[in-house]
This record gives sequence, C-alpha cells and structure tokens, in this order.
Amino acid sequence: MFPEDQGLANGKAAAQKAKEGLGGSSTGGMPNGMAGLFGPDMMAKVALDPKTRGYMSDPDFMQKLNTLQRDPNQLTTMLGDPRIMEVFQVILGAQGMQMKTGDEFKKDQEEKQTGQGMQESAGAAAAAPVPEKKPYSSEPEPMEVEEEVSPEEKKIKDDRTASVAAKIRGNALYQSKKFEEALAAYDEAIALDPTNMTFINNKAAVFFTSKQYDECIEACLQAVEVGQANRAPFEDRAKALTRAAKAHQKKGDLGAAIEMCQKSLLEHHERATERLMKTMELEKRKADTFAYLDDDKAEEAKQDGNNHFRNKEFGKAVNCYEEAVKRAPKNATIRNNLAAALCKIMDFNGAKREIEVAIDLDGKYVKAWARKGDIEVVMKENHKALESYKMGLTLDPTHASCKEGLRKVTASINYGQANMSEEERKERAAHAMADPEIQSILQDPIINQVLRDFNDNPTAANDAMRDTTVRAKIEKLIAGGIIQTG
Repeated sequence: MFPEDQGLANGKAAAQKAKEGLGGSSTGGMPNGMAGLFGPDMMAKVALDPKTRGYMSDPDFMQKLNTLQRDPNQLTTMLGDPRIMEVFQVILGAQGMQMKTGDEFKKDQEEKQTGQGMQESAGAAAAAPVPEKKPYSSEPEPMEVEEEVSPEEKKIKDDRTASVAAKIRGNALYQSKKFEEALAAYDEAIALDPTNMTFINNKAAVFFTSKQYDECIEACLQAVEVGQANRAPFEDRAKALTRAAKAHQKKGDLGAAIEMCQKSLLEHHERATERLMKTMELEKRKADTFAYLDDDKAEEAKQDGNNHFRNKEFGKAVNCYEEAVKRAPKNATIRNNLAAALCKIMDFNGAKREIEVAIDLDGKYVKAWARKGDIEVVMKENHKALESYKMGLTLDPTHASCKEGLRKVTASINYGQANMSEEERKERAAHAMADPEIQSILQDPIINQVLRDFNDNPTAANDAMRDTTVRAKIEKLIAGGIIQTG
C-alpha cells in the first residue's frame, strides 16, 4: 500500500473509531475529547499543512469544515470525501502519528480482555500472569507526546498559526469591501510569516479590485519572488503572474500584459490564461494598426512615391505607396497610385486588387475606373475593360482616358474577331470563361434562347437585342470572345 493509501485507511479507521470504539454515534453525540479536535484552531491547522492548504479555496469544502465545527457528529456522513480523511489526520496531531486500523483495534481489545497477549514462547506464556482487565473506555487513547522544540521553533509555529488567522480575517474584510482594513490584515499576516506568497497575492487582489493597478503589479511580482524563493506551488506563482497581466491590460499596456501571460504559462499551463493572451494579442494588433494611422505622414509617403515614380524607380515607389496605405488605408488616391506602380513591376493581380479597393472606397472616382479598364485590357479581360470604361464615362462623359480606353478596347475586339488566330481566340475565350459573370450569363435561359435565334430566327434575335439588358449581356459575350462575329 502506498503511504497516501495508508494515510487514507488510517483516517477512515480513526473516524470509525470515533463512531463505534469510543462511544460516539450519529445520534448519540461525540465525546468531548474528539469534539475538541474541531475547535477554533482547526482552520489554522488545515491552512498550515501543505497537503490541505489548497482545499481552503474550495467553498464547498470550507462549508463542510464549518459544519464539522458546529456539529462534530457530522463527521461520519463525510467519510466519502478523502480530503476529510486528510484533514482528520492533520487535526489529530501529529507529525507522523500512526492510527490503528479497525481490525487492529478490535484485536487489541480482545487481547486486553482475555489476557492472552502474544508471548515470545509457550513457556513464557505459561509463566506470565494474567493481565488485569481494563474497563472499556469511550475516551481516545492518549496521543504520543510531541518532541520538545526550541523556543525559536515554537515561535515560528505560533507565528504561522497567527498569520493564517490574520489572513482569514483579511479575507472576510475583503469580501465586505473594506479594502484598507483587509490590506492591514494581510500586512499583519506577511509580517508574521514572510515566506508565504499567498498573503502578498491576496494584497494584489485587493489592489486590483480597488483599481490600484501599479500597486497590484508590484505585489504580484513580489509574490512570485517570494514563492520562487520558498518553493511555492507553480500554480500559485502562475496565478500571480496572470493577475499582473490583467492589471497591465487595464492600464492599456498590452505588450507587458502579453509578456506576463507568457511567463505565467511557463510556470503552469492554464487554458484560461492562454485564451486571455490570444485575446490581448488580437487587441494589440488592432491598437497598433490604429495608432499607426496618420494622414500627414501618409501624404509624405505618397509624395516620396510620386518622386520615385517620375524617376522610374518603380520598386521604391511601390514601397512608399504601401507605407502611405498603412498610414491612410481609406485613401482611394493612394490606392490608385499604388496600382499604377504595381503595373510597372508587372504585378497585375496586385494592381487589380488595389484598384478595386479604391473603387469600393470611392465609387465615383473616374480615374480609378479608367485604371481598372487599363489593367483588364492587359489581363486580356476585354469584356470587363469595356464595362469599366463605360462606367467611367457614365460618371464623366468627357473623361479622356476612359474615352481613349473604350476606343482601343472596341478596336481590339473588332480586330480580334477578324485577325486573331484560332489559338488566340481560344485563349481569350478561356480568360472570359474564368469570369463568374460570364458563366452566369451563359446559364441565363433568355440569353441561350437569343443565341439560338441568331441561327434559327434572326428576326426574334434582333427584337430581343432591343432590350438594353439583353444587349449588354450579348456584347459582353462578344467582347470576351465567346461569340464570334463577322
């Protein structure tokens, strides 16, 4: 049996002894000697023992202890909780006091009553006098006398007991929101036992609740230092660092808060702390982006980009425009300039992405529509370029770039119909078929009927082309090279 299992068995036997062997019962009351074990000092003994100290953070367990103090007879109803067994051993005393099991106790009683104790030999048994029978007693057997301790050791033990009492008083004051009195109680506990980081961590909790975040952080770090020096549980040290992280978060210092979370996870990995850190990392990215916004610096970067563009230093121009975009992400003009520079370094997909963002930011930005058409021509998406130039001319019928772009793309479409090779036609049609809008048009039953009518019923097809919507769709198919004319 492992030592822990032996301790549990001993505790259960002691509890059974309290009920059966010493005259107590669930209804008949517990002897004074046993009831005294659950007196006012019980909480301090539990708090001082490393095995049972952590149980005091469980409200349900504390309720059981309070019930035992009020009515020790309830012990027999709580034997299913192994923590009660451990507590029972602690308050019984003893540094290593061994309890007899129920069977051993019964056997011992029988030996005492019959006088037939074990002897080393049969002859010795015959010569030995019959021991005097002892009356059955309901009082517990006297405990072993503790070894004498020095005055210094006794003072340390007494101080620790008093420190726990001060901490419990501080907790009650904290719950009552009497923060100054609670701090004084915790300071008293720290003075009595400066090796216990829990008291300092409790002070940090008071500082956090009262929004004294600098003091909270200082107390948390002090608690961790004391805990490391005195080998406190990793969980307790991690808890203090997590509280420091939350205090930094309240101050708006997300960088320091994330650092505290990282240190906490190194002490003890806790999922709640990990989630907190990820949330703060997201907050920090958003805050950093927002803090970086600056219209004046964006304009400076834009002008630098313009200078590089004029000097045909297109790579440097791209870098300057990208910096300007970071400073002013909702500036459509900067996006347009960036698209122009990306075209120069042959990044047409990037250029199209930026120009579409510019149009989303300002749908009436005619230069952006013209630039979009130019990019689509280069990407062999004539059907899209045709639409972009027309949109620009709708906004400004006199816009030179849109007028010239429309003329060129129309000529290209017409030229392609007559002069493109079969391979070039297939390539242009393949570009068009990749467009979801073209795919949607080809699935339109009305358009399919018009396309059949061009061969079977030209009159009906011409009538259908008078509808502006139908005409626009058919023209888009022609521009994309899906329909061949001429």
